Amino acid sequence: MVIGTIFGNRRGHVWFCIQHDRLSTIPLLLLELSIPTHQLVKEMQCGLVRLALECNRSELNSVPLRAVPVWTVNCNGKKAGFALRRKASEQIRLMLKTVQSMTVAAGVIPARLGSSSDSEEIMYMRANYEHMVGRADSESFHLINPDECPGQELSVFLMRS
Repeated sequence: MVIGTIFGNRRGHVWFCIQHDRLSTIPLLLLELSIPTHQLVKEMQCGLVRLALECNRSELNSVPLRAVPVWTVNCNGKKAGFALRRKASEQIRLMLKTVQSMTVAAGVIPARLGSSSDSEEIMYMRANYEHMVGRADSESFHLINPDECPGQELSVFLMRS
């Protein structure tokens, strides 16, 4: 199991972060997706979300899967742009520190008072994910619903073809 956080500014795009434990502000995997946050929220309202990230560049076959820099993204079977592997900026580390006391939660982090006018709320969903490794060319992260409650299901697949 790992901790996964999906977050993004209301009018921005989605980020996906994986951490070994909730207290770490240095993610194992941090991806910036080109999917607008409001679009992913709409997809999640339907109850089932599958994000498939695929890399088909042969020159990256020897690179560890989580080190691939660029991915093609499909959301529920529809092309949804690209994802880029990123290093955590100070702003991202601050956001992870803000939610580090939570294991399972969803909500909104308000815009910081006194910050620039382009600052806005950050929507987030944090949960435990089951991490599965199929082989060197495939990994997946599956949201674990707390208390086995029925409802929203989310999975993220990393695949190299």
